[in-house]
Amino acid sequence: MIHFDTDFASALSARALNLVNSGIVVVDAGLRIVLWNGWMTPRSGRAAARVQERPLFEVFPELRGSRVEAAVLAALTEGHGGTIPAADNRCPFPLREAGSFDGPRIDQAVTVTPFKEGIDRFCLIEIRDVSNTVEREKRLLDHAETLRARSYVDGLTGIANRRYFDVALERELRRAQRLDGQLSLLLIDIDSFKPYNDHFGHQQGDACLTTVAQALAAKLKRPADVAARYGGEEFAAILPDTPREQAERHANAIREHVMALALAHAPSAHWPVVTLSIGVASYARDGLNEPAALIAAADKALYAAKKGGRNRVELARNDV
Repeated sequence: MIHFDTDFASALSARALNLVNSGIVVVDAGLRIVLWNGWMTPRSGRAAARVQERPLFEVFPELRGSRVEAAVLAALTEGHGGTIPAADNRCPFPLREAGSFDGPRIDQAVTVTPFKEGIDRFCLIEIRDVSNTVEREKRLLDHAETLRARSYVDGLTGIANRRYFDVALERELRRAQRLDGQLSLLLIDIDSFKPYNDHFGHQQGDACLTTVAQALAAKLKRPADVAARYGGEEFAAILPDTPREQAERHANAIREHVMALALAHAPSAHWPVVTLSIGVASYARDGLNEPAALIAAADKALYAAKKGGRNRVELARNDV
C-alpha cells in the first residue's frame, strides 16, 4: 500500500496538473501568476519559470480591457466565476498550436473560477483548445448552406427554382412596400414548346430549356435580379427597382435575345425559330400589392401575348 505523504501528494498533483489537456493559470489577488501548467508552455512560448510571479496582464498586455480582464477582476473582487463568451473574440490569449510560433491562434474556451486558500483569494483560469470543434461546426454550417442553396436551384437549367422564386418575390414585394419602391415581374413562356418536344424529342427539349434559361439569366445583370424556372417551359424574372415601362423594354430585350439565338423550331410551330411570349406586371400600392395578385396579372398578360400571336410582350393593367 502506497503511503501518501505531503511531499508525494504535492509531486503527484504537479504531475497530474501538467498532464491536463488544457491551459491552467492561477493568479493571486494582485493578478500575479502563481501557477502555470505544462500545457501553456509550448502554446505560449513561455516556460513557467519566465512568468512566475509576474502580473498576468504584463505577460499578456493585449488582454487589458478585454472580457478576460473583466472576468478575472470580477472573480477576485466579487467571487463571480463562469465561462467567457466567445462572441467578440474566439482567440483572446495569444496561443498557437504546440511548437508553432507564427501559425494561427487556436480557438479557445476560457473559464474563470475564484477560490480561497485561507484568507487569500485566487483565480483559476482554464483555457481549452476548441479549434477542432469550431472547424467541425464551420463544416456543418457550410454543408447546411450548400444544401439550402441546392434546394433553391433548378436541377435541369441551373437557375433558381420555383421555391426560390416564391421566397424572392415575397421578399422583394415587402421591400417595395416598405420603401415605396418599384418592382416588376415577368412571366415567360417558350412558344409552341410541345411541338418542339414532339419533333426533336425530350432530350433536345431539355437542352432547349437550359439554353433559354441561361440566355434569360445572362440578360439579368443586377445582383438583385432573379431568373427562375417557374414550371415546365415557363420562366420568371423578378426585377426590383424597375418601373413598368423599363420592365417592358427589358422584356423585349430578353425576347429579342432568345430569338437571335436562331434555335430551329418544329415545322408545325408558329415561328421558324424558338421564341418567347412574355407577360409583365408591376407593383402598385393600391392594386398589385400581393404576390398572388402580381403573378395572376403577369399570367393574364402572358395569355394575351399568346393569344395576340406569340413572340411578343404584353403589359398587365396596374388596377386589376
